[in-house]
Amino acid sequence: MALAGIALRDWRAQGCDFTFRGHAVRYWSAGSGAPLLLIHGFPTASWDWHYLWQPLAERYRVIACDMLGFGDSAKPRGHDYRILEQADLQQALLQHLGVREPVHLLVHDYGNSVGQELLARHEEGAFNLASLAFLNGGLFPETHRAVLSQKLLLGPFGFLFGRLFDRQRLAQNFAKVFGPQTQPSEAELDAFWELIRHNDGPRVMHRLIHYILDRRQHRERWVGAMQRTSVPLRLIDGPEDPISGAHMVVRYRELIPQPDTVELPGIGHYPQVEAPEQVLQHYLAFRQERAP
Repeated sequence: MALAGIALRDWRAQGCDFTFRGHAVRYWSAGSGAPLLLIHGFPTASWDWHYLWQPLAERYRVIACDMLGFGDSAKPRGHDYRILEQADLQQALLQHLGVREPVHLLVHDYGNSVGQELLARHEEGAFNLASLAFLNGGLFPETHRAVLSQKLLLGPFGFLFGRLFDRQRLAQNFAKVFGPQTQPSEAELDAFWELIRHNDGPRVMHRLIHYILDRRQHRERWVGAMQRTSVPLRLIDGPEDPISGAHMVVRYRELIPQPDTVELPGIGHYPQVEAPEQVLQHYLAFRQERAP
C-alpha cells in the first residue's frame, strides 16, 4: 500500500522552534515510545522523511530537525558549518525535548556523517545510542563519487556557483541521482527547491559542502567506531545511486564486521522518497530482528 506523505505546507505547520547557539532551529516531534531521531541529507531538509513520518510515529517517538543551513532553520552567512556542530545540535535538540533514554537513528546522506559522529561519541561514552540505520550516503570518503555541482561548490568559486544554483540545476542534479523509474515529480522538485531557497539558502551552500572535507578528516575515527561497535547497524541502499550506490555497499561489506545490508533494486540516492514502502519494511524488520 502506497504511503500518503505530507504536503510541505502541512509539514511546516507541524513544526516548532528552539534556539541553538543563538540560531533558530526548526524541528518536528510526534508519536510515543522509543525515541527515533531522523537526520536528513544535503541539500534538502527533514521534509525528506514525510512519507515515513506517520507510519514511524505510530510505533515510535519520532524526532527530526532541519540542521543549521538547511530548510526552515537559520542559515547564517559566514558560518563555519561542520559535522561536529550538527551532531552537537542533535544532542541539544534531544536535551530540549527531555529525551534521556537510548536513541535510535535513521540517517541519510549528510546525516550519515552526523550519525557516524554520534556513534563515535557513543563509543566514547558521550551519547547513548540504541541502533543506527543508514540510507545512501558517503560513509567512506574513498567511495564517495561527488557530482559536478558538489565539486564546483567545493572549489575556489563555490560561493559564485552557489548563488547561481536554482531550481533548474536542482532538477538536473536530481535526475542524475534518482533511479531511472523513480524520478521526482514537478511538485516534489518545487518543494525541495522551496526548502533550499528559503532564507537565501543558496548563498551558504558552498559553506555546507565542507562536510566532504570533514569526512576525510574524521574517517579513521568514524569508520573505526563502525568496526568496533556492538550497536546494531543496517545499511539500506539504492544501488542505482552514482554517488553512494552499489559500489559503496561493496566497500561496506569489506570493512564492517558481519555487515547487515539491503539493496533496493532500481532505486537511487533518495530511497525514503523513491521507495518509502520498501524502506519502511526493511527498517521495521531491522528493529524487530536486531534493535527492539
